[in-house]
Amino acid sequence: MSKKTLVIGASVKPDRYSNYAIRKLVNKGHNVVSFGLEAGTVAGVQIDTQLQPYDNIHTITLYLNPKRQEAYYDYIVSLKPERVIFNPGTENYEFYEILKENHIGYETACTLVLLSTNQY
Repeated sequence: MSKKTLVIGASVKPDRYSNYAIRKLVNKGHNVVSFGLEAGTVAGVQIDTQLQPYDNIHTITLYLNPKRQEAYYDYIVSLKPERVIFNPGTENYEFYEILKENHIGYETACTLVLLSTNQY
């Protein structure tokens, strides 16, 4: 089943984990949207540089360090995703509490590993 996924911290640089995640999500048949600081396209997915009011987001996968996440707390909560994935290096206990208060699930996991092991 396709899970519409928003990649936050997307990069056009092929050696970045966010870029690899977009490509792997697309290859696995997921509907992907992305937000990053630099516009571009990865595997046919446009990287938006302005926050969009996306509909029906199932999963948000984060590639931003905890300090950079703060600016996006309200935005992420407003999208009402089923879950937020905190990839290695993005762990954020303050944000976990905010998500819990808003009944949004979260996982500290690696999107690439979840996809590779069919646990996504």
